[in-house]
Amino acid sequence: MAEPGSGRYADLFRERSFRPFLLVGAFQFAAPAAVQVILLFSVALAYPAPERTTYGALALAFLGLSSTIPTLLTAVFSGAIADRYDRGALMRGANLCALLATALLAADLIVRPGARVPISGPHGFYLPEWTLFAYPAWAAVASTSTLFRPAYNTVVPRLVERHALGRANGLIYAVAAIASAIASVSVGILLTVGPSEYALAIPFGLFFATQVTLLLVGIDLSVDRPSVRRPIWTEAKEGFAYLGHRRDLLEITVAALVVNFLTALALVELALYVVSWLGLVQGYYYGAMVASATLGTACGFLAIGQFRFEERAGRVMIALVFAMGFALVALALVRSIWLALPILFVYGLAPGMITTVFLSTIQATVPDEKMGRVFAADELGSISLVPAGQWAGGLLTLSIGVQGTYLIAGGSIGVLGLTMLGTFGALRRLGYHPHDPGAAGEPAPT
Repeated sequence: MAEPGSGRYADLFRERSFRPFLLVGAFQFAAPAAVQVILLFSVALAYPAPERTTYGALALAFLGLSSTIPTLLTAVFSGAIADRYDRGALMRGANLCALLATALLAADLIVRPGARVPISGPHGFYLPEWTLFAYPAWAAVASTSTLFRPAYNTVVPRLVERHALGRANGLIYAVAAIASAIASVSVGILLTVGPSEYALAIPFGLFFATQVTLLLVGIDLSVDRPSVRRPIWTEAKEGFAYLGHRRDLLEITVAALVVNFLTALALVELALYVVSWLGLVQGYYYGAMVASATLGTACGFLAIGQFRFEERAGRVMIALVFAMGFALVALALVRSIWLALPILFVYGLAPGMITTVFLSTIQATVPDEKMGRVFAADELGSISLVPAGQWAGGLLTLSIGVQGTYLIAGGSIGVLGLTMLGTFGALRRLGYHPHDPGAAGEPAPT
């Protein structure tokens, strides 16, 4: 492990297993992002131009719902599973399932049944038949990634010292975000020059590379659990109970619940924003938009590690919520791709920084034997309204258009930031001392 007091990213690589672990995160996190780009753009262009802001908007909302609902169900138990079973075996199994689901999705797009299936909704609304097979395949990819994440995040404290958690998380997720950006641009190019099934070769290759690289992580990833095992639901409830007793972490989850609802409202329609609002139908423009946000997130992961955020973690997260709201409002006010790209980059900075601060705080203040369940409980709580946000985003866009949706989402996030500043006292006080081991499961006083 890196020596205490060291402040260089290079010191993280002294632990040999950190290098393959870094690549595992990059490959596994980039692959679902690439699949999502392919599906979002394919669904947006599955309808003739006059139908894209009506039928297309609702079809994109269905795509979001198809993955988010299974993700929520998986998140109920993913943390308990990560705290019960060998985390290496769990990550390999989850990734293998994602690999198989991607292969099935490619088969669907190669055959691509072309019939129109009438669906309840606006007069004449229909779904292309191929989407009825694509939705469950995408749900499988998203669900297995949800199963993968708690196990992956709990490994970081086994690789680095407490004082290096911020840099380690920042580097891991920055590399993952850069890989996601490259994958997004790559599939965007392939979507422009060829069929979408060709583009799926990229996420398939990334999932395969994850499976191979996991074998190179040479540390013990087993979990020390009591010999008498209780029902998994009983263990899962302990994560929610712990979160309920930690007012500071509970306030983070509540804030994330609202932020994720409002961002889902707008970002589920990002493909439509590019195609309809900006008037660009080339796949590489949408890929560039996703890549810009992702690169911003990568820079956010790295940038926050250069600041001493640990003792003021809560206040930092509140400030970053404001930044997210302002960026979404700015997107609604521009109609040029060359202005939208840097705005999305700035938007991406905030979630990158928030994620690093959050992960490091959990890893520093929650006991290892409960960490997977706390991560999963937060994820379930924070994304539980995303399906409603995605559906509402489709209906809102149908009613008032893309610009109105982005204005409402961004303005509401700004109001949330003011509310957090005024009423979330425990969150404002949240922090930990990077060089103080502290009491297990308790944040250091600030």
